[in-house]
Amino acid sequence: MISRIDLRGDALPEGGALRDLLPRAEFDVEAALEKVRPICEDVHHRGTAALIEYAQKFDGVELTQVRVPAQALTDALEQLDPAVRAALEESIRRARIVHRGQRRSEHTTQVVPGGTVTEKWVPVERVGLYAPGGRSVYPSSVVMNVVPAQEAGVESIALASPPQKEFGGLPHPTILAACALLGVDEVYAAGGAVAVAMFAYGTEECLPVNMVTGPGNIWVAAAKRYFTGRIGIDTEAGPTEIAVLADATADPVHVAADLISQAEHDPLAAAVLVTDSAELAEAVEKELEPQVAATKHVEDRIKPALAGKQSAIVLVDSLEDGLKVVDAYGAEHLEIQTADAAAWAARVRNAGAIFVGPWAPVSLGDYCAGSNHVLPTGGCACHSSGLSVQSFLRGIHIVDYTRDALAEVTHHVVTLAEAEDLPAHGAALKARFGWKVPGQ
Repeated sequence: MISRIDLRGDALPEGGALRDLLPRAEFDVEAALEKVRPICEDVHHRGTAALIEYAQKFDGVELTQVRVPAQALTDALEQLDPAVRAALEESIRRARIVHRGQRRSEHTTQVVPGGTVTEKWVPVERVGLYAPGGRSVYPSSVVMNVVPAQEAGVESIALASPPQKEFGGLPHPTILAACALLGVDEVYAAGGAVAVAMFAYGTEECLPVNMVTGPGNIWVAAAKRYFTGRIGIDTEAGPTEIAVLADATADPVHVAADLISQAEHDPLAAAVLVTDSAELAEAVEKELEPQVAATKHVEDRIKPALAGKQSAIVLVDSLEDGLKVVDAYGAEHLEIQTADAAAWAARVRNAGAIFVGPWAPVSLGDYCAGSNHVLPTGGCACHSSGLSVQSFLRGIHIVDYTRDALAEVTHHVVTLAEAEDLPAHGAALKARFGWKVPGQ
């Protein structure tokens, strides 16, 4: 059901050579880019008419408008299962606690007497948030995108999710109910690259945005790449990943359950166990069989995901080697299920989010840990972070110098300007002092 990669016996290679030995899903955004380009430009030129046509083509629904009526949001919340509402409210409450703590305050540094640099943090003016709606429906992604944007102070928030045929062309009602709970009333029935193009270019119904965030399929990722530069993006999200670093103390029932929990997302989802215990590896393999048989989405998602080239049990000689492997892999979600798990977790450098010990599974982070589940995939955790309040803030430096403070440093500025053969840079300072460099 899941393959093995045995890295025992020899010294582990370094850097890219180690990364090349590890499992990874094939996710060719560049190839997808050529297919989404004409769709994006069609939305640019025809606006809402193009969105309505693509809803018919891709989603099998006939729309007369793309924006979701306010009454539909109200109705969805009123009809929401009370237990689901309570769970969403708790998820929102915990996410607000964590993300409110990420707010940044203005800071002024006195560089010299009379010379200061202040860094102030300004939220993006308008954002477009995307909530997937293909194989599964993710009201949790609504929470994870909206809460940090709101806590950052973003004033204008729009959200898009694919239209659903069974719900009359509206996004899934649980998505709509989550928007209503969060106070987001600008919602669009648009999916994939079409939704990203709508946000980037704007239409008759939707004003253009400054930034688009949220997970999605390869078409969403390709559209984000296409519009990078025109809009800000969070990341080009690929298939979801879990890596588990475990030793002989780990419970194979827990490990198997957690691998399956990510495999049920998508046939390209990655489930990776890194362990120095051959006994644990064998026990996990045995445990996968009955747990997979007892759940849903077996043939279309879980079995292909576990059997795919992106999933494996990786055997190493020691936890030290295991740490090197998970750092090279840079997992979206990394669980540490070892003795002294907190100490090993503290040494990890590359992961989207780290889950410490047997009582912090990835599923907790997906919904109610308070952390954000919009995380870097495909090894991007080696250089990128998950979605947070910072994602929606821009740092702006404010430079304030007096005449004396400028005079004191003018000779250095002139010297560096002339060293770079940019004499007009120096002249801009000389002009302020009668073309004479102070102190010379």
